[in-house]
Amino acid sequence: MNDLISSSDLLHMYQRMVSIRAFEETLSGLFSKGLLGGTSHFCIGQESCAVGVISAARESDWLVSNHRGHGHLLARGLDIARVMGELMGKLSGYCGGRGGSQHLCAMDRCFLGTNGITGGGIPIATGAALALKYRKSDNVAIAFFGDGASNQGTFHESLNMASLWKLPVLFVCENNLYGMSNPVSKSCASGTIAVRAPAYAMHGETHDGFDVELVHEVTSAALARVRAGQGPELLELITYRQCGHSKNDARVYRSREEEAHMAERDCLLLTAKSLRQRGVSQEDIDAAAEAARQDVAAAAEAALAAPAGGREHALDGLFA
Repeated sequence: MNDLISSSDLLHMYQRMVSIRAFEETLSGLFSKGLLGGTSHFCIGQESCAVGVISAARESDWLVSNHRGHGHLLARGLDIARVMGELMGKLSGYCGGRGGSQHLCAMDRCFLGTNGITGGGIPIATGAALALKYRKSDNVAIAFFGDGASNQGTFHESLNMASLWKLPVLFVCENNLYGMSNPVSKSCASGTIAVRAPAYAMHGETHDGFDVELVHEVTSAALARVRAGQGPELLELITYRQCGHSKNDARVYRSREEEAHMAERDCLLLTAKSLRQRGVSQEDIDAAAEAARQDVAAAAEAALAAPAGGREHALDGLFA
């Protein structure tokens, strides 16, 4: 494990992971009560990827997410109530309730947005990296996407261009083993995603995405190389979504036995175990988790009480 991560830092990372889990569980409850419309794509089980990567990045590094972006938003430290408000279409949301789950950005936090198009954020991050290089900045653009997006033309075109121009971009594939209902074994001829990197003269690595400490460690090393001008890299993190593709997914394409087996490697359980091995008391671990849940509960109450936004206020101030 990475000795540079202190026990207090790991406990903070654990608390943030619990916040993401509680946030999405709260969203699920709001859907069931009819208080949240549309659809949403949860990252339950994948929290270690978002927290591990983003904790290794600078606040000034630019992030581009995908349709499963709640974890990335909260891992960057965005205000939970404002994110919740955006999903509810409230004026308090980061985009005034007009962006929703799949079109939420926060430019003041260097978050270029979630994206409802499979692979749609990859060229955006590549463009951001070009801008960073043009400005002679030592910041990096980080693109999050799933294994399904690696079969899109945007993936291959972006990696090729980024390598040709040695752009400061880290491509992060959260391989949760399924593209919607299609297992990666039936959609990816190479079996894994990182092995595609050498085709574009790029360094690629595959790692255990369940281990937040390992994710932080390998991301830190990758970002250091990219910042040093060694060119872009592809980082593949093997993970698993414990939920369906979206809230209406009955998960008929995989067995409950498989899900139970993968749940044994729940990143929250693994991180709590690591904390105990470091000597952190169970009381402190439980207190961190409870604080995270209370923050999410308070944020949900604030978002529910906020005034409506979205289309009703889309033209506010436009002609002022």
